[in-house]
Amino acid sequence: MVTLSKIYTRTGDAGTTRLSDNSEVAKTDLRVEAYGHTDEANAAIGVAVALGGLPDRVVEMLALIRNEIFDVGADLSTPKDPAPKWPPLRIEQHCIDRLEAYCDELQEDLPVLRSFILPGGTPAGAQLHVARTITRRAERAAWRCYEEFGTDEDGGINLLAITYLNRLSDLLFIMSRAANGTESEVLWVQGTDRERPAKRAAAAE
Repeated sequence: MVTLSKIYTRTGDAGTTRLSDNSEVAKTDLRVEAYGHTDEANAAIGVAVALGGLPDRVVEMLALIRNEIFDVGADLSTPKDPAPKWPPLRIEQHCIDRLEAYCDELQEDLPVLRSFILPGGTPAGAQLHVARTITRRAERAAWRCYEEFGTDEDGGINLLAITYLNRLSDLLFIMSRAANGTESEVLWVQGTDRERPAKRAAAAE
């Protein structure tokens, strides 16, 4: 249970903070960066929901996911310990399986893409694109944690937390398509108004 009786504590004024296992680290620690980006992704999703206009099923999915992203942050901020004092909160395989099931469910009604989509559309749909890119950043930061700390039972990280972020970014992309409606999708045009290399080569012959 979390009790927040006072929001400012002054304990971080020296540039340090504490991880979930109460170990003290610099605020520039890679773990802090990773769960900070994860928190930002959750905030971006919250904006998308607050804007309104999302399909009811997407809102229902996001209600669970917004809680679970806190679990991801807790996971990333808890170094592995071979003999923890209490069971740590970890992302498990079934969490990832659920995200993949959500992807499959929403994808059923969407046409196959032949190009990348330019972010935009409705306010809520565009905001889901923002959340997607932040989630990708969180994933990259988590991979830097892996490079630094590994996955050992003494101080390592849980790879399933990183996998979760990867699947979540995929799901947010699909959700943005479901929110915007595919009939108004703007597809990426490669090279915009420039000639394609093949055409330029043919003209030079």
